[in-house]
Formats: sequence, structure tokens, C-alpha cells
Amino acid sequence: MCNSESDILTVVSLVGKPEGKRPLGRPRRKWDDNIKMDLEEVGGSCGDWMELSQDRYRWWALVGTVRNLRVPKMRGIS
Repeated sequence: MCNSESDILTVVSLVGKPEGKRPLGRPRRKWDDNIKMDLEEVGGSCGDWMELSQDRYRWWALVGTVRNLRVPKMRGIS
């Protein structure tokens, strides 16, 4: 038998059914996740991207670097 309150919570969490529905498929990628992936790709650390975004010139330098990786330059077009 369950005597203590923690035992009751344990039983309810193991036996109870969750409310609501989960979306199908893999979790959606968030904007934050994209920034972290881009930073890893160009060699930056993931922890300081919010700090980096506070400095406009460094942030735009990073954006330019990532953009050059993503979009190939077309020949004959500047």
C-alpha cells in the first residue's frame, strides 16, 4: 500500500495517462538551434552567441560568414 504522499505521486506518475496530444514526427527546430548550428559550423562556441549578438558589427560579421557558406557565389554576378 502507498502510505506517504511521495509514494502516491510515484504511483500516479507511473499509472496515470498524460493529458493532451504530442505532435507527430521529430521536434521542430527552433531559431536558437539554427544559430547554435551555424556557430559550430564556423568554429564559434555555442555559449556566447547572445553576447555576440549585442555587438552589432561582430554579429553582422558572423552573419556574413554564415551567408557565404550557405549561398554559393555565381560566376559573372557580383
